[in-house]
Amino acid sequence: MAEHGPIELTAADGNRCNAYRAKPATPNGRNVVLLPDVRGLHPFYEDLAVRFAEAGFDTVAFDYFGRSAGTGPRGEGFDWQQHWPKVTPDQVHTDASAAAGALGDGPTYTVGFCFGGSQSWRLAASDLDLAGAIGFYGKPKLVADVVESIRVPLLLLVAGADQATPQADFAAFDQRLTDLGKPHELHVYDGAPHSFFDRAHGEWRDACADAWRRILDFTTG
Repeated sequence: MAEHGPIELTAADGNRCNAYRAKPATPNGRNVVLLPDVRGLHPFYEDLAVRFAEAGFDTVAFDYFGRSAGTGPRGEGFDWQQHWPKVTPDQVHTDASAAAGALGDGPTYTVGFCFGGSQSWRLAASDLDLAGAIGFYGKPKLVADVVESIRVPLLLLVAGADQATPQADFAAFDQRLTDLGKPHELHVYDGAPHSFFDRAHGEWRDACADAWRRILDFTTG
């Protein structure tokens, strides 16, 4: 059984943010930083941190909204929509660095969803000591300004019926990464909607199971 529970992180800029730590009973020597969707540290990501820990990963999921919403408890009615537009990539980088610093030794991977998917891919171009960056249904346009600086492998898990991003954008991103010689894998789940792995998990169990397998394969590289 994984040891897990809420923690508070303090980033280099002094920001304090909610986070959730899950430590594996049987470590595999690898770490995961989870970047949630636009809802921030929703209970889904706390449960997902535990799932990663049960697979052997030392895991921290962190919240984006410490600067504007503080660190108090939040219920289902939390109005993330007023806080999310205020979050910048630099802030995500700073908080992700604090999350990574809370983990043990060994290779660290970022895994992000929606907004967090884009930010996970961006972190592949940062100074964080990452082994790889995984993103579900991110927006390639949010990575365009750093794509040439990407320095670690990417895994792109794409919803084939993503309402937020045209498939042509993913195809162009894939081609751009190929042209630049950036190691990456892209997999499109035909017919799957945006957020299929989290909000629509019940209707897309086969796709979710396949995505989970690909994450495990990618992180054992």
